[in-house]
Amino acid sequence: MKYLDYIKKWGTAAVVAVCLCTSCDYLDVVPPEQANLQHATSTEDRALGFLYSCYRGITATDPTWTNYLNEVISSTDETVLPYSWSADGMWDEYAFNTATAMNQNWIWGTTYQYVGQCLLFLQEIEKMDPNLVAPETVTIWKAEAKALIAYYHFCTLRRYGPIPITDYYIAMDAPQSEYRGRYHFDYCVDWIANQLDEAEQDLPTVREKSDEWGRMTKVITKCIKARLLLYAASPLWNGEFPYPQWTNKNFETPGYGYELVSHTYDASKWDRALKACQEAISLAESAGYELYDNEDFYATKQLPLPYVPGVTDGDITDEAAKEKFLKTVMKMRYVVATRSVDGNKEIIWGNWNHDMNGSYARLPLRIIRYTGGSWWSGYSGVAPTLNSVEAFYTKNGKLPARDPEYTPQADWLKESGIRHTFTNAENQSVTVNIANLHVGREPRFYAWIAFDGGEFAPKLMDGKPLNLDMRNGAIHGYDPTSFNRDHSVTGYLTQKFISPSIEFNTSGSGTWGDDAPSIQIRLAELYLNIAECYAAKGDVANALNYLNRIRRRADVPELTTGDVTSDMPIMEWVRNERFIELWGEGHRFYDVRRWALGAKYFGEGVRRGLNAASVTNPPRDTFYQDIPVPSPYVWSNRMYLNPVFYNEVYKNPQMVQAPEY
Repeated sequence: MKYLDYIKKWGTAAVVAVCLCTSCDYLDVVPPEQANLQHATSTEDRALGFLYSCYRGITATDPTWTNYLNEVISSTDETVLPYSWSADGMWDEYAFNTATAMNQNWIWGTTYQYVGQCLLFLQEIEKMDPNLVAPETVTIWKAEAKALIAYYHFCTLRRYGPIPITDYYIAMDAPQSEYRGRYHFDYCVDWIANQLDEAEQDLPTVREKSDEWGRMTKVITKCIKARLLLYAASPLWNGEFPYPQWTNKNFETPGYGYELVSHTYDASKWDRALKACQEAISLAESAGYELYDNEDFYATKQLPLPYVPGVTDGDITDEAAKEKFLKTVMKMRYVVATRSVDGNKEIIWGNWNHDMNGSYARLPLRIIRYTGGSWWSGYSGVAPTLNSVEAFYTKNGKLPARDPEYTPQADWLKESGIRHTFTNAENQSVTVNIANLHVGREPRFYAWIAFDGGEFAPKLMDGKPLNLDMRNGAIHGYDPTSFNRDHSVTGYLTQKFISPSIEFNTSGSGTWGDDAPSIQIRLAELYLNIAECYAAKGDVANALNYLNRIRRRADVPELTTGDVTSDMPIMEWVRNERFIELWGEGHRFYDVRRWALGAKYFGEGVRRGLNAASVTNPPRDTFYQDIPVPSPYVWSNRMYLNPVFYNEVYKNPQMVQAPEY
């Protein structure tokens, strides 16, 4: 039975078969023994299923791109959702600062639940008949559980800051004096890092069997540790935490007393993070991981090269250069839309838990009319901001605002003179004069950002390209009468994570294209992590070395030391490259927080878009306006941390609430 099949099987029966805890409280992480707990390790198959049930917490604690209503995905400045969706999911509480100790997203309870599940597994596996499973296999299983315990603690740490550490059972009848409070942040980091080191010793470097894909390996644990230490070295936890008076009252951390966060800068944290990043990259590369660079995969799917304004129909006379550019666009789409069996050796760890609503939310409104007259439609709700659009580089590898050869900023939204004529979903001939801002950009922009007049997918419309007609209220634009609450707030859509092979037919049939995992760790992140460490240490040459690996793969001109200026220092290059390369993959929520830049990027009036959600069938000059997103986004420093559920503080005298909650 494959790992994924085990997850499905044991996920539905876990409470009964392997005794997942039923409480959401940290103090109740260890469930009382059930009548059939003794059977959980009575056979090899059951024991392995027990282990696999420990992995299920990953889906809940590390949301994938398909979970578009989760705050990690949809409360940042990358994309915005219609304000009419604010009653759905938890995204609005962390976009509009309305989270409280009553309505926060209870990640805390989930992570500690699965910590308890892992601890229970480690306890019960010791009772297993030693003749059932080879000792070396049991050793690996224990290491997996230990790595998961560390990972779940890390997931809690990055959301809540200092946390209790659970490394043994807390009896249900334990006196309050034995309850643990929050440990100092640095103590938590050290403990998690040590747990990962211990687990790594007994894990395989990689998983050779396809049915083991996604299980813990040496490479994965090294990558988690590198990310952990990068976060710990970042400004929020390295001297810039905004609440110096926040301390414990009744619980002391060994060596730290009541203090919860260090408030002085420590350069050695960057040294430690750099070492961990070097080790992770070295092991990953030696294990065969590499940046995805297949420029011809699209051809194996019998797809045409995409339409790119100014490239397909521009004045480029070098046909080889034109083909190279268009192939790179397709390659970058497939970075996140292919699997290891397709030759993608970049994905180190992924998640197969897909909710198709995540794809619907990204697709345009009306796509194709069925033979019977009804429409196949998406939700058109995941809308990239103008902030995102402007962050992608020009074809010269510079920010549009800093490229002297690019169109002046005052003219970005004006007509470029490049007219794209296509047949829309109503079988009408449409001509869109492409905006200047959408011409002369780098390949990743065209791979992941969809705009008015641009191509969304090459065969989505019954084998023909679907091009966006974003001002037409009957097709892809704003029309609350026809589409109720579904529309793009900013005038943009994204095709990142959407397979280029997606196709729907008039008969009602179709295909979602290639199935790929949601990425949790890929090699590009490792290169960006180490570049950030070098940048923090002032080592420009080494930072550029790793940034340029990312840029070369994306066919973006490499940076030189001359590009690093007082106006665009090396850390800004690193942060912007991270914004682009990891766009929409769930990093931005944590990155902006750990950089202590919440007000700058997530503050009131910061998110911008086109004037796409106020007028039906707007004239061009009305649509192409740069306006703030019409939603009550706001930032407060308390949003650097999640609040703890009120009952956790009420029942535990050692626990203190996050500041200002």
